[in-house]
Amino acid sequence: MYDKNNLLSYESINDLIIFKWEDGLESYIELKTLRKKCPCANCEGEKDVFGNIYKGAPSPLNENSFSLKGIQPVGYYAIRPFWKDGH
Repeated sequence: MYDKNNLLSYESINDLIIFKWEDGLESYIELKTLRKKCPCANCEGEKDVFGNIYKGAPSPLNENSFSLKGIQPVGYYAIRPFWKDGH
């Protein structure tokens, strides 16, 4: 969970994204893990009222699929990564 009141900074180094929190704690996640767990409607799908899941066709991942182009805060609760492959 992202709380911009507690997050001081983040940076991408090699294959990791590192977060530095106000309390001095640092945490990290591998970019490959972050991308493979993408919760967007195209990757994870969306359910209709009957429970049917609709999602896009799987797209092949390449080297740019795991490289960050940028990150945007989403409200007070999340971040949105932008990947170099356009996702």
